[in-house]
Parts: sequence; C-alpha cells; structure tokens
Amino acid sequence: MALRFSANLSWLFPQLPALPPRLEAAAAAGFGAVEAAWPAGCPAQDLRAAAERAGVRIVLLNTPPGDQEAGEMGLAAVPGRQAAFRQGLAAAVQYAKAVGCPRIHLMAGRVPQGADRAAVAGDMETTFVENLRYAADLLAQEDMIGLVEPINNRITDPRYYLNTPHQAAAILEKVGRPNLKLQLDLFHCQIMDGNLSRNLDTFFPLIGHIQIAQVPGRHEPDSPGELNFPYIFQLLESLGYTGYVGCEYAPKGDTLEGLGWLRSYWESRGLQRGGTSKATE
Repeated sequence: MALRFSANLSWLFPQLPALPPRLEAAAAAGFGAVEAAWPAGCPAQDLRAAAERAGVRIVLLNTPPGDQEAGEMGLAAVPGRQAAFRQGLAAAVQYAKAVGCPRIHLMAGRVPQGADRAAVAGDMETTFVENLRYAADLLAQEDMIGLVEPINNRITDPRYYLNTPHQAAAILEKVGRPNLKLQLDLFHCQIMDGNLSRNLDTFFPLIGHIQIAQVPGRHEPDSPGELNFPYIFQLLESLGYTGYVGCEYAPKGDTLEGLGWLRSYWESRGLQRGGTSKATE
C-alpha cells in the first residue's frame, strides 16, 4: 500500500504568513493531509474552514510549548509544571476537536536550565509517566491518540529530555495506555542511533506517526545526505505502515519546486498527483 504524506505547515511554505494559506498551498501541491506544531495565533475556526475548503485532513498538532521566553519547549516531563501541562493539554484537545484532528504530540520538554540531566532524570521520568497517564485518559474520552517524540540532543536540542525510541518505548510501557504511541522522526532517530531498518522493525508496533527529513541538513528527502529514502519508503510499505508520513523539513528553496521527490514517489507507485490511484481517476 502506498504511503500517505502530510505537509508540516510549521516548516513548509514559509513564505506564506499564516497556517490557512499554507494549508491551501499544501492542498494545491497535492497533499491530502497537513500537520503543525502548536497553532498559536490561528483561530481554530479559520484553520478548519481552510481545511474544509481544500478537502484536506489535519492529522497532527502539538501541545503548547510553555513559556518559550524562559526556554521551555514542552512541559510533560518537567517537574513542577504539571498544572501548566494540564492547562495546555486541555487547550490542545479543545483545538484538535474543533479542527477534527485525531492526534496530539505531547511534548516532553527540556531538562531545566542549570540542572544535571542524570540528577533529575528520575524525577522527570516520574513526572512524564504521571502526565502521560492523565493525558491518555483525557484523550480516550475524545477518541484521540497521544504521541511522544524523541528529539535528538546531539544537534537540535541539547537539553531535550526524550531523545531515543528506546527511552520512549520504555516510558510507554510504564504508562501502559493503548492510545499512546511513538512519533518517530527519522531525522532524530538517525542522529541518535542510526540502524533505521532494525529500529523501524523493532518499534513498528508502537509507531503512531512518522516524520522525515534528510540528515544532516534537515532538508528535502532527495537532498544530499545520509538517508536513502526510496529504500525507507519501500521498507515502510513492506512493514504495512498505514499512518501518515509527516514532511517536517526546511525547504532548501521554494517548497513547491522541492517536491520533486514526492511527485517521483507518486509516479513510481502508479499514482496521480495527490497519491490517488490512476485506475480510480
């Protein structure tokens, strides 16, 4: 089965000033789905209206990052910020309901400034597990999926708490909720561990969403780099992956001109622009 791709509106079409026109541009490029980080400043009704006009699904949003001026990037694992996490989660659920989004990335957050990672690891894991159980129960009431995403601490975010799929899998096991899944960004996974074929196979039962970007530049999949995306796409198909593949990368130039890799994928699978079967057109 051919893969389904989602345009990350927080990264693609950066020349457009707001999420609704970015969504419209993604639809015009052939995407049937979009995702975004926390949609600050964009009323839910505006994004939903744009999605309905374009016939596009909104498939993933993040929880709010917290106090970014204070260096926060998520709150789920940050001791002492449980009330703020729950408040942000409630806002994310309300927004996701309004736009018809079934998945929320529950951002773990950073090791507090000045703290030693090893010294606070136990408290952060305890906080994370408690907050994830609370989130899972709340999300279950709305038939939503919660996601946790490992982010590399070698290049992107040295203080981020959750860094590898192994760590995420261990935490998900402790939480023990079926509506919590792994959001596996192959950019981060390659930087932290590599071994993508084995990791995809090992963690496949936990995966609820995948994101892609070339390593190390974090540009288009067909830009120069370490990852062989034609092979990876075939591997995901062979594993039977039916979720979305989020395009979370920084375009090297014009977003539309840089989508040749996606058009080539569709053509190689006998699909029309947009990923629909030629036989059904």
